[in-house]
Amino acid sequence: MWQPDRSSKQPLYQQIAAYMERRIFYGEFPPGSILPSERKFAEQINVNRSTVVQAYEELRASGMIESMVGSGTRVSKYKWGDAPKQTPDWLQYLEGGTVMQPNQSYLRAIREELDSGRRLIDFASGELSPDLSPNEAIRLLLSEHPLHEDLGYDNPQGYVPLRQALASYLQQYRGIRATESSILVTSGSHQSLYLITQRLLSPGDAVAIEDPSYYYSLPMFHSAGLRLFRLPVDEKGVCPEGILSLYREHNIRMIFVNPNYHNPTGRVLDPSRRERLLDICGHLGIPVVEDDPFSLTSFAGTPPPSLKSIDANSTVLYIGSLSKIVASGLRIGWMVAPQSVVNRLTDERQQMDFGLSVLPQRIAAQLLSSAHFDRHLLRLRQELSHKRNLLIDALQRDLPGEVSYTLPQGGLHLWCKIKRPVDDGRLLEEGMKRGVVFVPGSVYGSESGYVRLTYARTLPDEIGPGISKFAQALRAAIR
Repeated sequence: MWQPDRSSKQPLYQQIAAYMERRIFYGEFPPGSILPSERKFAEQINVNRSTVVQAYEELRASGMIESMVGSGTRVSKYKWGDAPKQTPDWLQYLEGGTVMQPNQSYLRAIREELDSGRRLIDFASGELSPDLSPNEAIRLLLSEHPLHEDLGYDNPQGYVPLRQALASYLQQYRGIRATESSILVTSGSHQSLYLITQRLLSPGDAVAIEDPSYYYSLPMFHSAGLRLFRLPVDEKGVCPEGILSLYREHNIRMIFVNPNYHNPTGRVLDPSRRERLLDICGHLGIPVVEDDPFSLTSFAGTPPPSLKSIDANSTVLYIGSLSKIVASGLRIGWMVAPQSVVNRLTDERQQMDFGLSVLPQRIAAQLLSSAHFDRHLLRLRQELSHKRNLLIDALQRDLPGEVSYTLPQGGLHLWCKIKRPVDDGRLLEEGMKRGVVFVPGSVYGSESGYVRLTYARTLPDEIGPGISKFAQALRAAIR
């Protein structure tokens, strides 16, 4: 985010006016578009609201912007001194066509706050902190194996050495038998889900997700025109018996589950329920999408088995990624599916982006095939377990008896229930005022009064202060 130069002799309001004028001229704010509110803009660039008001007055006096009560401040539709020209109606384009639905308002507010440049303690982002990524191991691998490959377009199904490494990885760590031809490399689990929802399902199809569920927060399901129905989650994970009634009532076409260290609750699906889920779906011929990003974070070192490893009828589409165990910025994910599905989605993927960059795929292949990977996993589990314990200690110190939770044995998240009634929006607002962000449970479809605290992104010395701020926010929201 741009900041005014406080050492300059030019007044701050003039710097702000010049900055906004450039953005208008460059087309970032076309004629008729709404400008940031004075209050919000002032917070983003760390100045008094009156300074932004003065800057907007300068632009208003030049005819560049205009304000209307109830409509905010807009760029003038007709540029000063010019004959009127027709400007594309960008709102019409934004509302038309096949577009992704916007993120939920809470998630947008959290993202804006994280992007504002303010110093925040982040319990919201579902990713590892930079110190938990194997950066040194990657540097060593790059120095030991200089790049010799052609950097032209690669196989749209994925870099062959990576698919070979993934086949070995899946067998060793997840008990899944797969060949390189049954694996599609994607740019993370999100792209796998996008391909499934957009190309294997049709608008109007009914699908089942867990309740609560990370999937509930994803606009892509609504963008695809899918009807979402929810299966309850308790201490043993998702309840598979509900599939039968949903199938009879709504003709469920596909089920999406996150059975190991479920996001957001951290639960692990009970072994008997795994068998029952596969039995029901096999009998009805319903595909199961197993999203498995967290299993290797198991603090005990032995991850729960995957559904795919006990799938005898090709019922399961298995998706995974390195985002939660190596680094989100690598953008490496994968899907294991029948050959016909892989071929269809590879063709679709080629139309989207001609395939991933070879460089991150090459890094991932080398890391998965090296001794560095096991050492990294050991350290990762130890550090995540330590952060979880720090989080629990802080909650017991600052909010004794005021929140309840089930202790997760892996994953990145702690799912908390606040024992007194509280409004999610008010709690998040009070938290952001105090410099801490987290995700309200209603984002995942739960009732108000739940919150997901992610301990992977925060540094150990931030966890205690962060929970102190959260406790202050909770008490302010309850008053």
